[in-house]
This record gives sequence, C-alpha cells and structure tokens, in this order.
Amino acid sequence: MFLPYALRIILPCNYMNRSFSLGDFSASHHHQTIYVMIHYTSVCLHTFGYALPPRILTSEDIEKKLAPVYDRLKLPQGRLELMSGIRERRLWERGTKPSQAAASAGRKVLEKGDIAPSSIECLIFTSVSRDMMEPATASFVHELLGLSSSCLIFDISNACLGFLDGMVMLANMIELGQVNNGLVVSGETAEELIESTLASLLADESLSRKSIKPAFASLTIGSGSMALYMTRALRRAGEIRLVHGAWRANTRYANLCHGGQASRKGTLMETNSEELLRRGVETAETTWKQFSSRPGWSAEDIDLFFCHQVGSAHAKLLFDTLQLDTDKNFETLENLGNVGSVSAPVTMAMATENGTFRPGSKGALLGIGSGINCLMLGVEWSAEE
Repeated sequence: MFLPYALRIILPCNYMNRSFSLGDFSASHHHQTIYVMIHYTSVCLHTFGYALPPRILTSEDIEKKLAPVYDRLKLPQGRLELMSGIRERRLWERGTKPSQAAASAGRKVLEKGDIAPSSIECLIFTSVSRDMMEPATASFVHELLGLSSSCLIFDISNACLGFLDGMVMLANMIELGQVNNGLVVSGETAEELIESTLASLLADESLSRKSIKPAFASLTIGSGSMALYMTRALRRAGEIRLVHGAWRANTRYANLCHGGQASRKGTLMETNSEELLRRGVETAETTWKQFSSRPGWSAEDIDLFFCHQVGSAHAKLLFDTLQLDTDKNFETLENLGNVGSVSAPVTMAMATENGTFRPGSKGALLGIGSGINCLMLGVEWSAEE
C-alpha cells in the first residue's frame, strides 16, 4: 500500500506530539508512533457488481453432517447459528475457480455500467482465494473479461482486507493521474475449506469440546464475488466518492488465525476465535479514533456502516466498543456468512441497490483482517440535483 503522494518522511525527535499535513496526506507522531490518514478528492466509486453462488448451505445442514461428532461430544443442535448469527452461506458449483467467480462479478459491472472492456486501465484481484500461487489470478480474470493488453494487472493479498486495500491502491493511482479508471475484483471460494473441515472433524476421534473450537470459524465461511469500477471523479451531483481512510497494524497477533494450510486432510484453517475477536476489536478501536478525528467523520456524521462480518458476537463487541449506533449497521451476515474480502464491499453494494444507502449519505467501510490489520474507508454519496 502506498500513499497518495510519493513521500519520504523522517521525523526528528522534536516532532514528538506534533501533527503535519502535506497535500492529501496527513499524519501525527505521538510516542514514536505514526498515525496516518488518507484524503481523496478525485475518486469516484462508479459501478458495483456482485454474484452470489447458486448453492445454499445452512448451519442446520452443517450440523446434520456433523451429527456423529455432536452426539459424541453432547453438543446442542443449533449451536453454530446461535454462536455465529449465520443461518446460511452460499457455495459455488464444485470446481469453480476464484478467477471465474471474480469474472462473473466483473461482467456484471461492465454490463451495468455500459463499460467497454478495452477501456479498463487497471485490474486488481484481491481475494483470499486464488487459482494458484503463480501466475497472478488477475491474469485469468483479465483473459475472461477480454481486457486490453495495455491494462495493468496484479493481485493484492491481505486476508479479508484485500478488496479494501485494492480500493486504496487504485484510488492512489487515480489521484496521482497514473490511470483514469480501474476494476477491483474478488472471488471467494469456500467449498474446499468447508468440505475438508467437515471431513477432518468427522475423522478425528480425539476431538473434545475444547479442541473443536478452533475449527468452528471455518464453518462460518461462505462464497461470493464482488467487482467495483472506479474512475476519476467529475465532481458532480450524484457521485459516490471515496474521500477518507485510516489504518492500523497489530501484527504481534498474526498467529491467531492461519488459513489455507494444505495437508493430506485438505485445506484447513485454524482460528483462536475468542482472542482474535478481542484483539481485532482492540485494533479497530485505535483505528476508529484516528478515522473519526477528521471533521465530518464522527459516529454522528456517518449514516451507515458496512463491516467485514465475522459473526454476531463480533459485531456487538465492535459497535459497543466504538460506541456506534447498531441501527446504522447494514448487515448481510445471516444469509451470506463470512465472505472474506467480499463481505464489506458486497454489503455496501446491496445497501446501495436496495436504496438503504442513498444520495446525500455518508458511509464507512470497517474492515478487520487476520494479521491483525484494520482499514477504515469513508465514502460520501453527493446529493442529486
């Protein structure tokens, strides 16, 4: 992730506790920590598109598959939905690749926005899921969408923050004048993770109520895809603009969630959910203090929040800690589950589609990803004339 302007800043000791601003970059230095915010003036979120997989897997379905484990450990039915707040999640047809999922959302954007594939100047693929280690999955999406050879393409990977990071990267290039537009895409595929987790749990006779806990997070994951066409803003009425952002890293807790671990049992993920929840919200609290310190971006100024959704307990703790109004939290968790990097942007897209997020409103994308990293982005929809 780079800043809107190419800067190298060296802070001498006498800059302690001082703030400074240069162009659209601002930072403050306090107790040897740099807090950074980004401000954009020329970035439009032009067209959203998403695709939802055809297969529905309910939490009840999962528990039926795990009946032998539940019976042996005397776990109550309904536990998974009760703990997570997730009634169902969606899955692609078997064999669907992340690039294919992402391309399906990309096509919707091109059709909806009447955008010529040859006009796309940059493509960024941002999923946790990837087709393979090499080449970049963006290569396959580029081919599937029929984009031009002059289109800059690459992958960004940062757990569940990938899509928001892609927005920042593309926004920086637009603000700098390096490109006039671009497409950010994500295609999350949870099928193998869920299937291998179920197989592993059913095969492990040594499981206890305690040892099964790290696997439950894997059963909250769902599939889906998202695409966003971003352009240079024309500064006219009715534009949705990306205008503000702040981030924090708390990598001392990078070991709390490890995903994509390939083994003879398949692809697995192990998560210390309770500690990850606590440390993630702790990191979000620090990020929020910085994000909301910009005039016009306090909790009262923001009309809707679109969060990376992990579970109902996570949402409650996050909103209680940040002292935010839960009525402003637009959620898709119950029906989509945790869709990785797709979660926050698809939630915003759905709120825009159904009229909940409307012209004249401000929205905030709140993302927390394993690592632990936190990124918050402020979006403003200018009023129509």
